[in-house]
Amino acid sequence: EVQLVESGGGLVQPGGSLRLSCAASGFTFDDYAMSWVRQAPGKGLEWVSAISWNGGSTYYAESMKGRFTISRDNAKNTLYLQMNSLKSEDTAVYYCAKTGGSYYYTGAAYDYWGQGTQVTVSS
Repeated sequence: EVQLVESGGGLVQPGGSLRLSCAASGFTFDDYAMSWVRQAPGKGLEWVSAISWNGGSTYYAESMKGRFTISRDNAKNTLYLQMNSLKSEDTAVYYCAKTGGSYYYTGAAYDYWGQGTQVTVSS
C-alpha cells in the first residue's frame, strides 16, 4: 500500500522558516519524481515544486523561487521542502504527491497524495 505522510507544518511568524518532510512507503521511491502542492483557505490547488527521481532536476513555481528548496533522500524514502522567508500568503495545507514517472513535466499527473500538513504564517 502506497503511503505518503507529511510532517513539519505549524505556526510560524512572517520571515520565518519551516522544513516539511514527506515519508514515503509502499513503492520504489527512487523510481519516481515527486511534487509539493498546496491549498490555501478557500482556494484551489497550487503546484509548489517538483524534483526528479534522483534529485538532479528541481522545479519551482515562480513565487517560491529563491525562498523554497525541494530535496529528497532516497536512502530514507523521504521528500523535503525547506521554506524560508515565509509570507502570510504561504499559509496553506501542503501536500506531497507522487507522479507516475521519473521526471517531472508541466501537467504531470499524480497518482498518490499525502494527507497534508498545515502551515500557518502569522504574527
